[in-house]
Amino acid sequence: MADQPDTTAFAADDDVPIAYMARTRAYYQAIGYDAPYRWAHHVGAPFQPLSKPLAQSRVALITTAAPYDPAKGDQGPGAPYNGGAKFYQVYAGDTASDHDLRISHIAYDRIHTTATDSGSWFPLPELRRLANQGRLQLAPNFFGAPTNRSHRVTLDTDAPEILTRCKADNVDAAVLVPNCPVCHQTVSLVARHLEQNGIATVIMGCAKDIVEHAAVPRFLFSDFPLGNSAGKPHDPASQAFTLELALRVLETAPAAQTTVQSPLRWRDDPSWKRDYNNVANLSAEELAKRRAEFDAQKQRARTLRENAE
Repeated sequence: MADQPDTTAFAADDDVPIAYMARTRAYYQAIGYDAPYRWAHHVGAPFQPLSKPLAQSRVALITTAAPYDPAKGDQGPGAPYNGGAKFYQVYAGDTASDHDLRISHIAYDRIHTTATDSGSWFPLPELRRLANQGRLQLAPNFFGAPTNRSHRVTLDTDAPEILTRCKADNVDAAVLVPNCPVCHQTVSLVARHLEQNGIATVIMGCAKDIVEHAAVPRFLFSDFPLGNSAGKPHDPASQAFTLELALRVLETAPAAQTTVQSPLRWRDDPSWKRDYNNVANLSAEELAKRRAEFDAQKQRARTLRENAE
């Protein structure tokens, strides 16, 4: 019998990027939503090279985080999902000022991260630091992209609005930072629209399958729990490294659909990847509870959306 290869040095079989589309589909079917969601899918992507060196380029930040509003209930850190904190229109913020943005309104990984450090999802302070060092020119405004399950709303309303605002600020490039699964789809569609209209983009994200399914120009993938697209919480070195790596992807990607994986790991033990919305780990009682909570949150969000229109 031939000697069997020694596999003790191999990584665990499940130490791979989480399949968020498949897991999300199974989760919603398990709580009673039978119609599967169709994720945005393209087989090619637009590509706009930087038109000038990054040091001479005006860079905008696009986020799916929401401004904190004390009138909208518990928004964390560590808050349960709060559909009432959602926003439904593109907003802008002054990049010269500090902002309290939160992610309670979206489905980040609440088991393995607590949203106690906005630097892990909103890298504005780090961008300001790099601008002060001459690495780039920071646009005067950042923009909030509403997380919307409707592809049509994103494509017909939100992406064009973000483009208009970027053009008004003479933006050359954009860094897009999503948080939840649908956030990753939203910024992917926005990035494609910006590239089609002359603005180079890079996405910093944690849901590899969703972003690559949508087909984007440039993507920096960090294999971290959702909610940490800009680096590990309370780890300035991780956040600085992650942003710098994204900027290098922005500068050097040779063609569309370039994905670079960060070498940083959340931790050596990959077991955290087994938990996010994994129906195999949830009892029938827990699934029923989640269905009731989701229905209540959806109704609250619908009321707020109708009032905002």
